[in-house]
Amino acid sequence: MVVARPQEVVHLTFPDIAAAAGVSQPTVARFCKAMGFAGFREFKLRLAQALAQSPETGVPFVHRDVAAGDSMAEAAAKVFERAIAALATARQSIDAAALQRAVGLLAAARKVEFYGAGNSGIVALDAQHKFFRLGAPTAAYSDAHVQAMSASLLGRGDAVVAISGSGRSADLLKGVEIARASGASVIALTAAGSPLAQRAHVVLATEASEDLQMYAPMTSRLVHLTLLDALAIGVALRRGPALAVRLKRAKAAVTALMV
Repeated sequence: MVVARPQEVVHLTFPDIAAAAGVSQPTVARFCKAMGFAGFREFKLRLAQALAQSPETGVPFVHRDVAAGDSMAEAAAKVFERAIAALATARQSIDAAALQRAVGLLAAARKVEFYGAGNSGIVALDAQHKFFRLGAPTAAYSDAHVQAMSASLLGRGDAVVAISGSGRSADLLKGVEIARASGASVIALTAAGSPLAQRAHVVLATEASEDLQMYAPMTSRLVHLTLLDALAIGVALRRGPALAVRLKRAKAAVTALMV
């Protein structure tokens, strides 16, 4: 059943798979163990990753590209499957220790700046919107000249979060190099082993399959946005009750503007 209908299996619950295969639930559990997985949850996650990333297996992609003849329902399903697979892969592969180090740097930073170019510049702006409420001055820059000037004014105790799917933007790399030379800590959300990753103090490595010939990057943007959400939550938890009072005041100010 798994080989014949993998896209269906990845969406079924534990009891549903047992019923569809005509076996008991303990048999499904034994199958997952026999395949080398810790349990049913890990089996489904690995299956989703395989469908998303392994064309050589001969199994149809879960998140394959939208084709001209697709119906709207098919196109929407593919977009959702692409996003789900990318987030599942990122969740499985994220370095918890690196995440903890990044939270520590951000929570202690005097100032936090977010750098990105193009699509990643939009992600940087979203990150600044999340973080400006958390206690330290923040800024987001997507222009290479502004990044370079601002980076030159940073110092020890400041932090830069550099965002890039490829990690190969020459302009972004220059800004990061200037920030490091100024004494700032650099956190990179980028591909493992990329030039940006090599220049960062902390790397949150992300891998997302994109079809750049048809679309602007989508899955890498979603992974970066989710990682930044996790970082913001981590900083909020680190700062404790005093931040809760600050956030309550901010919420009250917004509520007062509503009709």
